[in-house]
Amino acid sequence: MKSILSAIFFAITLILSPLASAQDGALVAPAEVNINTAEVEELDKYLDGVGKAKAQAIVDYRNTNGAFESADDLKGVKGIGDSIVEKNRDRIVL
Repeated sequence: MKSILSAIFFAITLILSPLASAQDGALVAPAEVNINTAEVEELDKYLDGVGKAKAQAIVDYRNTNGAFESADDLKGVKGIGDSIVEKNRDRIVL
């Protein structure tokens, strides 16, 4: 009986732990990012595979070339290729 209760407690703990983490901010749902207005920090935080250097390159490219017309336009930024665009396509807005 004690082992059954332990197993149930363990199962409940596993089920509830992601919910607790989400409240602490450990699990963050993907956010939409407007690549035409987002600052470096936002691009770095919400785009998978984009760190501070690539985020800065996105902002610099945008400042030099104007607004992006599609998510695929990000491929013109040095260091941004098909895989990064595809990983983030559902988060990118214009």
